[in-house]
Parts: sequence; structure tokens; C-alpha cells
Amino acid sequence: METLRQISAVRSRVSGWRRQGASIALVPTMGNLHRGHIRLVELALERAERIVVSIFVNPMQFGPSDDFARYPRTLEKDCEALARAGAHLVFAPDAGQMYPDGTERSSAVDVPRLDGILEGRSRPGHFRGVATVVAKLFNIATPDVAIFGQKDYQQLLVIRQMTRDLCLPVEIVAAPIMRDDDGLALSSRNQYLSADERGRAPALHRCLLAARQRIVDGDRHWQDIESAALDSLASDGFEPDYFSIRSAEDLGPPGIESRQLVLVVAARLGTTRLIDNVIVDLK
Repeated sequence: METLRQISAVRSRVSGWRRQGASIALVPTMGNLHRGHIRLVELALERAERIVVSIFVNPMQFGPSDDFARYPRTLEKDCEALARAGAHLVFAPDAGQMYPDGTERSSAVDVPRLDGILEGRSRPGHFRGVATVVAKLFNIATPDVAIFGQKDYQQLLVIRQMTRDLCLPVEIVAAPIMRDDDGLALSSRNQYLSADERGRAPALHRCLLAARQRIVDGDRHWQDIESAALDSLASDGFEPDYFSIRSAEDLGPPGIESRQLVLVVAARLGTTRLIDNVIVDLK
């Protein structure tokens, strides 16, 4: 495995693989990797012959109240883990490579139908930054397939929509959420939790499961289910941002014809903002 920092070097290496007839998968990350990221690489190896992993803490997707400055940078440790997992290339650019004129003067990609709700409402500009950097990475690495975790469900839909809208020849593959034994979804932000907060954090997933069970049992009073979930989170010490029942296809409100729902939640525990989701198949 090699680590490259220049866009031109990545393009040269990928072009060489293309001439050899190799297929390419991309796993975009911001580093500070955990088992969930490694699973993305494993899935990529099932679908392509050469694996590129990007490690870039993207300033465009962080808002003023986000944790850009304190996001852990652990490149050396990350590269060791990726080498063991079987990745072939790590692309680790700096901001000057990705935004030579700065983020404020850079062209950007908007996905208007999805970027103003839920996470987009709570973090204005976030998905603009996500869509922009992913489009750049697709143009740099020219992958056949890209792997994204399902924990960031809205992000997954934003990227799928952006890929379709811009006619990018990349297959988007969703990887199931990886969880600790107590149900907490793996996240780089979990390390910010104190010992007490870590003990209480699995209540976020339990709240999702309780709401899903009500729906499976036939309850269709969406607002009542959402209100009960928000009350439950508050009683467990969270500061809920949102708990919402949406169509899994497009994050629209559930309709008569909906066959699959997604329950999405964001809540703060102490200083740490956690997100999670579960899918519900309707009969």
C-alpha cells in the first residue's frame, strides 16, 4: 500500500491500474478509523481489484459550531490499519490540494431536495460540503464503485442523488451499520463520550428499536411515536435534535404507498452529537 498526497499522483496511479484492466473502488473517509471503516474496505475488496481510501477532514462540511478543529488526525495509525485490511492506496491531501482557492471561492455542488431537512436543517451547508468533496474525489479517483456507511443515512441519499444528477458513472454501495455489543453505532465521535455518557449512549438505539416495534405492531400514529421517542431520549439525559419517521426512499413523509421507512435520530449527549437510524419494512 502507498500513501499519496497529490491529485496528479493519484490520477497517474489509477490510470496505470486502468491500463491493466483493473476495477477500482473508493472508500471516502475523514480518518480516525474504527472497525466500521475497515468493514467498508472489506466490502470494497469484494467488488473491485484496487481499493483507494481517501483520508481528508473536509473543512467545507463543518459549520461554525461543529468540531473541525478537534477532529482527530491519526493518519499513521489509520494507514497501518488500512494496509492490514488490504487497501492499495491512501489519498491523504491537504486542504490546499482540494481547495486551492479556499472553500469560500470554490465551486460547490448543491442537492436542493435533500440538503435542507433533518441534518441539513440542523447543520446548514453541511451537505453542500459533502456533495462537493465527494464529487471531487470521484473525479480524482474515477472509481467504478464507492462504499458508504448507512449510519449517515441522509448523506447516503444525498450522494446517490448527486451521482444521478451529475451522470457520474459510479455505483454507490451502502454498508450496514456496525454496532458495539450494546447497540451503539460505531462512530469516531464516540471517543468524545465520558465513561458515564458511554454507558448511557446505547439508549439512542433502544429508542429507535422501541419506535420500530410500535410500527411493526401496526401503529401508524407517526407524530405520537416521534413525541414518545423524544420524551424517552430527554428522560435518558439526551438533548434531542430530531427524531423523525420518513420514507426510506427519499426522506419524504410516510405515505399510503410507502413500503419501507427509516427512523432517523440526532441527539446530543454531553458535548457529543450522535446520530443513528433503523429501517422498517412495512407489510
